[in-house]
Order: sequence, then C-alpha cells, then structure tokens
Amino acid sequence: MIRVGTGYDSHRFAEGRPLILGGITIPHDRGLTGHSDADAVAHALTDAMLGAAAAGDIGRLFPDTDPAHKDADSMQLLAEAHRVVQSMGWTLFQCDVTVIAQAPKLAPHVPAMTMRLAEVLQVLPGQVSVKAKTNEGMGFIGRGEGIAVLAAATLVPLPPRSSPSPSLA
Repeated sequence: MIRVGTGYDSHRFAEGRPLILGGITIPHDRGLTGHSDADAVAHALTDAMLGAAAAGDIGRLFPDTDPAHKDADSMQLLAEAHRVVQSMGWTLFQCDVTVIAQAPKLAPHVPAMTMRLAEVLQVLPGQVSVKAKTNEGMGFIGRGEGIAVLAAATLVPLPPRSSPSPSLA
C-alpha cells in the first residue's frame, strides 16, 4: 500500500529577512514573510507528508499562534512532521517539489536544496525532486510579490521491526 499527499504554500516577499528555501539561504534582496523562517518549500512538503498520512496540516501541528514556533527553523518542523508520520507507521518514499518564483533564479540552488531535504528526511537524494519555474510574468509571482510552492509526497509503510532472536542458551 502507498499513500500520496499534496501540499501548497505561498509567502509574500519582505524586506530585512533572509530568503530560505529547502533549508538553504538563497542570496536575494528580500526574504519571505512568516511566523517561522517562512521556508515555503519545507512548509509545502510538510503538508504533503501530513496529508498523505491523514495527519492534518502544518498549521495544526505547528500553529502560528504558538510563540514557540516564532522564527522556527522549518527544516526542524519538517523533520518533526516526518517523525509524526513514522509514528503512524509510514515513511517517506519519494517527494516532488516545484518552486514557482520569478526571481531570484533558483536553478543553481536546486542541488543544495535536494541534498538538504534528503538529509533532513533521512532518504537518498534520488528520492527527492526539486524543480524551479517562473510564472512567465503573470500574477503576484510574476510581479515579484512572492513565491509559491507545490509538493507531492509518497509514503510507504515502515518495514516491521525485527525482534531480537530468542536466546537458545
């Protein structure tokens, strides 16, 4: 049995904040607004995993009304969401992320984002796909007002734990 979930997140640009996507700080003149570090890649992927496990969403697990999550590292939230999914008997098999941004150009940062996501989720880099697209100048993304991210996650059952062999002594 497999489960598939989707996630979406978007954030406006803001002055005076670093731009963090997929756990990587991207050089840009503005970052994204948010209660946490506003890593839209981590947020969309968190929702995709939680959705696949029927475990709610990022806002339910890490409410923005909780001061404990103020300026939180979203990669830590992603790792915690994966632990929640695992506690329910599932684990990430594969994920696919599409970042939609007019600027900055993200293609040079995709390999680092892929490696960081794989590290945090404890999977092989080949199980993580990250792509960057523009919005061809259309809408809020095309006007440079913000970034949006789409994510899909495939979960598979955790393998059964092997119990220690009985002692024959």
